[in-house]
Amino acid sequence: MSLAKQIANDLYKIKAIQIKPDRSFTWTSGIKSPIYCDNRLTMSYPEIRSKIATAFVEKIKALDVQPDVIAGCATAGIPHAAWLAEKLDLPMIYVRDKAKAHGKGNQIEGQIEPGQKVIVVEDLISTGGSSLNSALALREEGTEVLGVMAIFTYGLEQAKMVFDEKQIPLSTITNFDVLIEQLLEAEAINEKEKSSLLEWRNTLALG
Repeated sequence: MSLAKQIANDLYKIKAIQIKPDRSFTWTSGIKSPIYCDNRLTMSYPEIRSKIATAFVEKIKALDVQPDVIAGCATAGIPHAAWLAEKLDLPMIYVRDKAKAHGKGNQIEGQIEPGQKVIVVEDLISTGGSSLNSALALREEGTEVLGVMAIFTYGLEQAKMVFDEKQIPLSTITNFDVLIEQLLEAEAINEKEKSSLLEWRNTLALG
């Protein structure tokens, strides 16, 4: 089984991802959703978080250009960036959604220099706004952002479009489609529920 499938299974097993085909979850935006994703739960499972870090390492090693620094998106991307940086023996920084209103007013914490190559790590991609903002903040500091990497994505077209527009590569370990196939194979959902889940995602993607 591929790492993408393994990690999709792991996220579901520990209830980092929960599925309710009746769409009874409500996102902060007000969207009624059949899926709720909280990858922060992976912090409590050493084997799973190590597997996630290994998957990130594989993705980075496959790049033509290697990073000098690993950046975590505050807050959920920070621990995964730290574990990844440790595996690669690289410096690590993190990026807030906006500059602090006190102290030095930093948005980026840690040492970063213009010209350094950076990979940005996030836990989840929905519309892509927060992680894209982190990448753009780093770009404004003169760094070269090699890409954003995340654990999971819903596969919304909106996210792909905003990253393509800014010419920042986006890559995830696993995704909504892999998860749905795994749930079907495990008989956690049936064909009708699979169709409903994909219809929801595709309709939302078009919106």
